Amino acid sequence: MVPLKDDNPIRITPYVTYGLIALNIVCFLIEASLGNGQLDPFLHQWAVVPEELSASFVLGPSAVSFNEWQTLITSQFLHGGILHLGGNMLYLWIFGNNLEEQMGRLRYLSFYLLCGILASLTQWFFAPLSTVPSLGASGAIAGVMGAYIFRYPTINILTLVPLGIFFFPLRIPAFIYLGIWFLQQSVYGFLSLGTPMNIGMESGGIAYWAHAGGFVFGALLGPLFGLFRDGSDRTPKP
Repeated sequence: MVPLKDDNPIRITPYVTYGLIALNIVCFLIEASLGNGQLDPFLHQWAVVPEELSASFVLGPSAVSFNEWQTLITSQFLHGGILHLGGNMLYLWIFGNNLEEQMGRLRYLSFYLLCGILASLTQWFFAPLSTVPSLGASGAIAGVMGAYIFRYPTINILTLVPLGIFFFPLRIPAFIYLGIWFLQQSVYGFLSLGTPMNIGMESGGIAYWAHAGGFVFGALLGPLFGLFRDGSDRTPKP
């Protein structure tokens, strides 16, 4: 199922969501400009390498470059391909702008980055010795979706639903659409135990545990970041 839009209009200009989308696109263009000999070192420097991150936790920053911890943020702006990028940005646009309006820009940005960090750590927990760079905005966006389902459960999501070779538009309540999505990630995560999976990098690999973890952390952290605050102070869109 492919979401197209939600029936949840906003009254602000979602500058943070725009900025996150723009930054992801710029970072992908930088990746795309690199030759084969440059891309691998670039990803090892800016994406999460679970084995190196594990070493940094054991040995501390004095033995391992602090850059390994920074990759928990920088990896959120890297993608493994145009479809990876396009899918993530579509979900971010649909579900992120409403949270930005509800939480406020600074809280929303902090919430987004924290969910991304915790999602990466969830994936790392299940594959701590992997040497494959792990990257993508999926975990942070899963956190946005986890908060969205509790704040706007009955909002309809206009969705393309496949029936054979055809796709039909259908409006589905958020709690059903996102609930099915979370259930899929959790089931696939359990089925992938023991299989090397990283965010968009392993052949056929998808970070199901990062998705599921980001979703859960988003649901848990949302109230702390103003998910249910009074929206009367929100500035109307000009």
